[in-house]
Amino acid sequence: MMNKPINSPQFFLTAPSACPYLEGHSERKVFTHLVGEKAADLNDLLTQGGFRRSQNIAYRPACESCRACVSVRILAGEFEPTKSMRRNRAINADLVANEYHAEPSSEQYKLFRRYLDSRHQRGGMADMSIGDYAMMVEDSHVETRIIEYRLQTEGDGLRERPAGELLAVALTDRMGDGLSMVYSFYEPDESARSLGTYMILDHIARARASGLPHVYLGYWVKGSRKMEYKTRFQPQQHLMAQGWQRYAP
Repeated sequence: MMNKPINSPQFFLTAPSACPYLEGHSERKVFTHLVGEKAADLNDLLTQGGFRRSQNIAYRPACESCRACVSVRILAGEFEPTKSMRRNRAINADLVANEYHAEPSSEQYKLFRRYLDSRHQRGGMADMSIGDYAMMVEDSHVETRIIEYRLQTEGDGLRERPAGELLAVALTDRMGDGLSMVYSFYEPDESARSLGTYMILDHIARARASGLPHVYLGYWVKGSRKMEYKTRFQPQQHLMAQGWQRYAP
C-alpha cells in the first residue's frame, strides 16, 4: 500500500448544479482544501492554474461540455487607465482606503447585507448570516486582507481608524505574483461612484506599488452581462488551453 505525503492535496468533484451564469446549463467544480503551513504556496500555484479561493477551499469549474468560464488577470505594470477610469478616480478622490488583517465587523456586515439585498437577492449568498460572513472573512490559511473604503473626514490622520462612512470593502489575497480579489461589495445607493471599478483601479495601483505583476479578477464568461466589466481593464491575460494568453478585445 502506497503512503501519500500528508501535504499532498486531495481533489474532489461536486455533483452537478444549476449554472449561475448560463441559463439552462449545469456546472460542476473540482476542489481541494487549503490548510496547513503549505496553504499559501498551494493557493499561489492553484490560482495561477485557474482556481479561486472561498474560505479554506480552492475550486475551479470542471464542466463536462462547457469551457465558458475563463480565468482573468490584469497586467498591472502595463495598465493605463482610460478617460472614464481617470474620471472615476476623480469622482472618488474623497475616499480613503485602509488595509487591515482579515477581521470582520458588524459595520461591514450591514453594508454586505445592503449590497446582497440590492444586487444579489437570488444568489447563493443571499441568506448569509453575520456568522457566515465572519467565516468568509476569517476562514483563510493564506495572506488575506480586508480593505475598507470610507469617506474622508477631518482628523482621519490622527485616528487609528478613519471614522467616515464605509462605502466599499474588498477581501483580497496577497500572493507571490499578484493580488487576488476574492470578494468585494459596496454601497448600492452610490451607483454614480462606480465603486466596483474604483476598487479594481485601487488594486492595480497597490499591485504596482508592491512590484506585483498581476491582479486576479476571477472568472469571465463571454456573453454574461454581469461580467462584461472585467475585460475593460487592459492589458490582461486569459487562461487558455495553451496557458496564459494576452487577450485582445
